[in-house]
Amino acid sequence: METWSRMVVLFLVTTTVICSPLINELEAGKEWPTRNSVKQPFDDDAERSTLTTFTDKEEPLPVPELFEKNDEPEAVVIEASPPLTRSAVSDENKVDYTGAQVWKVSTEKVNVRGVIFRLSRRNLISTWGGNQSSIDILVKQNAVDNVTRIFRRERIPIAVIIEDLQQRINEENPPLDPNEIELQDRRGHRMTWKKYHRVEDIHGFMDYLAETYPKIISVNTIGKSYEGRNLKVLRISDGKPTNKAVFIDGGIHAREWISPATVTYFINQFAENFDVETDDIKNVDWYFLPVVNPDGYEHTHKSDRLWRKNRKPSRIGRNCIGTDLNRNFGYRWGGKGSSGNPCSEIYRGSSAFSEPETKALSDFIKSSATNFTAYLTYHSYGQYLLYPWGYDNVVPPDYKELDQLGKKMAAAIKQTGGSSYQVGSSSGLLYPASGGSDDWAKGHGIKYSYTIELSDTGAYGFILPTSYIEPVARESLNGLRVLAAKVAKV
Repeated sequence: METWSRMVVLFLVTTTVICSPLINELEAGKEWPTRNSVKQPFDDDAERSTLTTFTDKEEPLPVPELFEKNDEPEAVVIEASPPLTRSAVSDENKVDYTGAQVWKVSTEKVNVRGVIFRLSRRNLISTWGGNQSSIDILVKQNAVDNVTRIFRRERIPIAVIIEDLQQRINEENPPLDPNEIELQDRRGHRMTWKKYHRVEDIHGFMDYLAETYPKIISVNTIGKSYEGRNLKVLRISDGKPTNKAVFIDGGIHAREWISPATVTYFINQFAENFDVETDDIKNVDWYFLPVVNPDGYEHTHKSDRLWRKNRKPSRIGRNCIGTDLNRNFGYRWGGKGSSGNPCSEIYRGSSAFSEPETKALSDFIKSSATNFTAYLTYHSYGQYLLYPWGYDNVVPPDYKELDQLGKKMAAAIKQTGGSSYQVGSSSGLLYPASGGSDDWAKGHGIKYSYTIELSDTGAYGFILPTSYIEPVARESLNGLRVLAAKVAKV
């Protein structure tokens, strides 16, 4: 893993193709070269390539809104370890979910949401995902009997989806078999899409592609996380000045492992097959930020598999850690579906863009010379394709266009892998959630802005086995191809 304090300086260099290329890494805050300034694979002069200097210019379902606007849920903090320092967390400190269960609860009865609210305040349960008709809840291991009695007393029907959460966690991400490990060594990077990888592997994969395909791929560190990890964006572009641009991110919520896995799958498919890709793909400049929340993501691997937020400690009130990055963006920040309680899983932060991760992402898009036509943010779970607005049950003027394109993407997904995705506005189809990245992108003028909640619909929830990575990513890629065809023609 690269040292956090490492700074990379690029010089104007001309080199023959037989020389080892520099890692195509840019200084934080710098822009990629202007379009058409870098030789491309189809250029006649195959004898030499040029590395160009860079100028200074330019919710998975997220936790449902189960409460009225003025209600503030208390913390549902299962983690028992002390506040994280900037040193590594030992595996011995891992949160154990043995005996904890996940239930699907129908919300058809009037009193259900009130019961869930009270149980959440008592730290007996936490919410996973949900929609207008049901909610998935995690019942803590020491509360199963108590919560069962309460639901029976209130005559609320439940379905136990996961009987022992820790067992599912133990089975989710098994070690690679020897053949896969040997393939890693031959390939030059460690990504496999048969395993959920750590940040080090993801960033190493991105650097490998920049070294291997310097004519079309470059990597830019656009900022640092709270704990000092790089926020790396990879660009794939053939340099045509007429290209449109799409920004894709994943991993805003730490526990949604299928999200970075899917985004890196897209990167690999486009990078390795660019010469034979369709014109729709080649006519787009692709920008990928696979892990928006690297600190939280690492924490889910090392300490608490179900951690959601980033890892910046709160400076107010209780000694709680983390902000929900998807409540921290500055469009209608602080409204419905977010909390001012630092211990809440939907804590919005002390102010809009108070977190280094959201600020780096927004600053990059705002200061970039690129005019983005689409923004996609991948989450899990629930199988939804959502467009703005999330902050309230309203829609933008062009919502019919967003809905039409979303349904075409959903149809391509279903045709590829059979998964059914519901399409609609975030607040209308699910619940209000203000401060989301998709609302901010739409508000910033990016026309096609979507949140995509990947598989599944609750059987595994956040603990999706590795056998699902490739099927989920493959069908999602075909949905992305539909968007590329639309964007390329705009």
